[in-house]
Amino acid sequence: MEITSLIENKIAKYFTIKSLHIEEKAFYFDVWNYSRENFLHLIDELDEIGYIPFIDEYDSTYRINIAKKPESAKSRIHINAILFLATVLSTVFVGYLWEGNILDGIVFSAAILAIVGTHETAHYLAAKKHDVKATLPYFIPAPNMIGTFGAVINIKSAIPNKNALFDLGVSGPIAGFIVAVPVLIIGIYYSTIVPMSNEPVLLFYSSPIMSIMEYFITSVPDGYYMQLNPLILAGWVGIVITMLNLMPIAVLDGGHISRSIFSAKIHQYISIVAVIVMALLGWYLMAALLVGFILFMSRRHPGALDNVSKLSKNRKILAIVMVIIFILCLSPAPQIV
Repeated sequence: MEITSLIENKIAKYFTIKSLHIEEKAFYFDVWNYSRENFLHLIDELDEIGYIPFIDEYDSTYRINIAKKPESAKSRIHINAILFLATVLSTVFVGYLWEGNILDGIVFSAAILAIVGTHETAHYLAAKKHDVKATLPYFIPAPNMIGTFGAVINIKSAIPNKNALFDLGVSGPIAGFIVAVPVLIIGIYYSTIVPMSNEPVLLFYSSPIMSIMEYFITSVPDGYYMQLNPLILAGWVGIVITMLNLMPIAVLDGGHISRSIFSAKIHQYISIVAVIVMALLGWYLMAALLVGFILFMSRRHPGALDNVSKLSKNRKILAIVMVIIFILCLSPAPQIV
């Protein structure tokens, strides 16, 4: 009861308390008023004693739920460095296997790591902007067709409001897209057009943005196709990464964007539609993993701490831009034909 009284006193500094509700493993306060600035002050004060507040609208009032702050492990920079070096080696090796040339392997590695690294660094900077604790990017080497599973940053503190949630979601895809586009343009410009053969080939389908580039940069006659080179492959991967991350599902970047705009219930429906779209595009494994993650790990998007705050006008405009980018990046999974 002592901690409950302490938290009640802190909340009373900023809000007019209507009632306190204590349950077996949680407690919450109903309050009459709301202030974005006051809630930010409350976040800071409760953080000092190891607790986190969540505020949402409830009937004609507001409800502040209180949760124990989870412990977070210390960041270990040497792990970031080791994983980065391992990813450099794995991507160079895969690039070499694709082209049979070590220089092409280095070009592919540099291009793919620039796209992925820019994507995750943008997330990191967005987190810093909003005083959200985050690690540096962890690159993930992998024995797959591109030599990596990308990279991630670990968010180690709660996201304060919808503007911050939107910024964390939008920053990575838009930064990665900005790097992927020139990589793809250069790759298409220096591409080789070769005749189709009767041998089975792994066909990489063009996204709308790639088709537009092909139309203005090169010409592919009937019976011919554009042979992959390291930059086309890296650019294609960058576009696919942008598309998949913008899917408005759970913990993906698109999920952050969607949850900053819509309620938890509407976001859940949008996530279901997005999983169906992902499956229709042929990304079955990714869709299955996300469904399993949501169902079996019970990982629905929690939203920001402040779910009462509204998204700024400029961010709403940027959300429309991101929908356009998402459509331009829609890419079916490659198939052997």
